[in-house]
Amino acid sequence: MRTAAFLIPAYRARDSVADVIDGLRRAWATAWERLEDSERSQWHADALCLTVDDGSGDETGARAEAAGATVLRHPQNRGKGAALLTGLRWAQERGLDSVVSVDADGQHPPEEAVRLVLLPASPQALVLGVRDLRRDGAPLPNRFSNAFSNVFLSAYGRMRLRDTQCGLRRYPVERTLQLEPRDPGYAFEAEVILRFARNGLPIVQEPISVIYPPEEERVTHFHSVRDPARIVRRVLWTVATVPVRRRPRS
Repeated sequence: MRTAAFLIPAYRARDSVADVIDGLRRAWATAWERLEDSERSQWHADALCLTVDDGSGDETGARAEAAGATVLRHPQNRGKGAALLTGLRWAQERGLDSVVSVDADGQHPPEEAVRLVLLPASPQALVLGVRDLRRDGAPLPNRFSNAFSNVFLSAYGRMRLRDTQCGLRRYPVERTLQLEPRDPGYAFEAEVILRFARNGLPIVQEPISVIYPPEEERVTHFHSVRDPARIVRRVLWTVATVPVRRRPRS
């Protein structure tokens, strides 16, 4: 039996988190029914959704629980990386093979998250969702930030990375934790990519679609100055402490 969970780090997402969980459960049920009998026997029929309420201080956790998710709670806000680590460690304790991280704001179509679970890539690979930001209507600052990050991490990772900031990705649980990523904030995602790349571990880059709501409806906790600066510091620290082992495979 193959085991995977949808991991949803959530901070003050009370208005969207239940819809995200409901969408994942419905999309998984539909996909499972369409599997061949031989494939269906490898997976549980019900989606396992784990929400890490990162000190929201509102109804985020309660609404996720009511929608059918398992909820872990941080008493105080610790950052997206800390929430992802909490979820990965929970998955490790239960022997899960992988987790697919999904943002709590509804930006990631549930069908795309399900597709990453079922993607026939090595179970030991880090699978990155790759967006077409222009096609999907991403704001210009987002596109610029992602392009800069891609060039920056590609240089230090010694491979071409096409989307280093997408939160929709599949983590192999044991391998990711063995690499000991530690950044508690948004830089966690960049750090994981670099640790895989510089250790020569497989990275699969899979095109996906995303949903960008109208500007007046967008909710983000990403600080346009502070968080990029923290990412740069974490990247440089990782480069200084993680030597290149061999040429990465993509």
